[in-house]
Amino acid sequence: MASAGCGKEGSPPVKGPQPEALPHYQVDTAFQLPSSPTWVRAKKRGHFVVGAKEDQPYLGEKDPATGVYSGFDIEIARMVSASLGLDPQKIVFRTIASANRETALQNGQIDYYVGTYTINANRKKLVGFAGPYYIAGQDLLVRTDENDIKGPQDLKGKRVCSAAGSTPYQRIQQDYPQADLVSYDTYSICVDNLLTYQVDAVTTDDAILIGYAAKAPDELKVVGAPFSQEPYGIGVPRPDNAFRFAIDDALEANEKNGNWKKAYDATLGLSGVPAPTPPPIDRYPAS
Repeated sequence: MASAGCGKEGSPPVKGPQPEALPHYQVDTAFQLPSSPTWVRAKKRGHFVVGAKEDQPYLGEKDPATGVYSGFDIEIARMVSASLGLDPQKIVFRTIASANRETALQNGQIDYYVGTYTINANRKKLVGFAGPYYIAGQDLLVRTDENDIKGPQDLKGKRVCSAAGSTPYQRIQQDYPQADLVSYDTYSICVDNLLTYQVDAVTTDDAILIGYAAKAPDELKVVGAPFSQEPYGIGVPRPDNAFRFAIDDALEANEKNGNWKKAYDATLGLSGVPAPTPPPIDRYPAS
C-alpha cells in the first residue's frame, strides 16, 4: 500500500485482484454522444482521463512498482469507459486527493472521478454525480479473534482508531463517547495498530474496511451493520448532463449483465463479504 503504514510488521500483505477473475468489458464501438463536450474531447484523445484513489485496498490502489491501478472503483471506471465506446485498457488514471476532486472536474483535468466519492447536496452544487453504484456506511474493523465487539454499542472502554478530524471520528466522539477514541493521519496506521493489538477496532466507511479485510482475511473482519449511509457516485463536470445520464445508463447496463457483481467478487468480495444488491440509480434532473 502506498501509505505511511506500509512495511510495518503488522501491515496487511500487498496483493491485488487476480486478473483472470476480473470481467472483460466489451467496447461499444457504435456509441456516440456528440451532445457531451466531455465525451467529445475524450473521443478525440482516444481515452478517458479518470481521477481515482491510490491507497484504498481493493477499491482504488496503485502498485508502486508498476504504476498499475486496481480495485472495485477502478473496475467501475473501466466498465463505464467500455460502455461509452472507449477502450478501458487505455484509461489514464490520475490520483486526485479528496480535497481537489471538485477543482479537477471543474478545470477539465479529469473526465470523471471514481473513488469512494459520497454524493451529497453540497457537492451537487459543484459537480454532477452519476450513480450511486454502491452504498457504503460507517462500520467497524476488528481482528478475527475479537468476539466482544459486534457493533458501536460494544465500544465502551475499547480503543477505537479513526483518521484525525474525519466524519467517522466525529460520529464516534459524539454518539459513542464511552469509547476510548484515538486518531492518526491515515487509516493504514490504524490498521497496523489493530494488527499489533494496540487498538481494538478501526472505524470508517465499510467499503474501505472491507478492502483492508480482503488484504488479510485470516486476521481482520468487518462486524455489525453500517451505522451511516454513504452513496458512492461517479463525479462528472456539472454542466455536462448528457455525459452524466450516459454514465447512469452504463452503470445500469453493467449491473444487469453481471459485470458489476463480477467486479465486486474479484475485488472487495475477497474479504468474504458477499456482494450487495446494487443501489437504484438516482437520475436527478438537470439544473
